[in-house]
Amino acid sequence: MNQFTKNIFSQGQTLFTQLEFDKALAEVKQEILGYAMHATHMAILIEREACAKMADECLNIEELGDAIRNRIPEQRQ
Repeated sequence: MNQFTKNIFSQGQTLFTQLEFDKALAEVKQEILGYAMHATHMAILIEREACAKMADECLNIEELGDAIRNRIPEQRQ
């Protein structure tokens, strides 16, 4: 068993302080939030482009709303 494994499984031995853990956790949460915000932004841009394309190709404006709403049926609630 290597030293790292011994440290993890040994009782009463601290690998890092609570402050170090909290700081690392906050950094990871911030990074995850950044990725989530970027992914959401990209999804909105992709959806906007798809809806614009449907509008450009629309022959009957009265049916455009339903066409957009039904573009991805499994997402309808």
